[in-house]
Amino acid sequence: MVKDITAVKPIKDYQLHLNFEDGIEGIVDLAEIIKFSGIFELLQDLAYFTTVRVNPDLGTTCWENGADFDPVVLYAKIVNHNYQ
Repeated sequence: MVKDITAVKPIKDYQLHLNFEDGIEGIVDLAEIIKFSGIFELLQDLAYFTTVRVNPDLGTTCWENGADFDPVVLYAKIVNHNYQ
């Protein structure tokens, strides 16, 4: 079952602190999982990157240019990181 993101806060560089609806939270470094090309090219500008918000309809992070991430991938990154 997909867990929705309920809160997002940019931390530093390309890191986001995410809260999920089931209480899981953690930090994801998006620079580790994306290439800054195509729709993600604008995210390379840290000022733009920090404009991230939660789209409640999609249950994930998004930016004004339409860039978003699969919450399943973000959830897995946090859960797997906590067990390493």
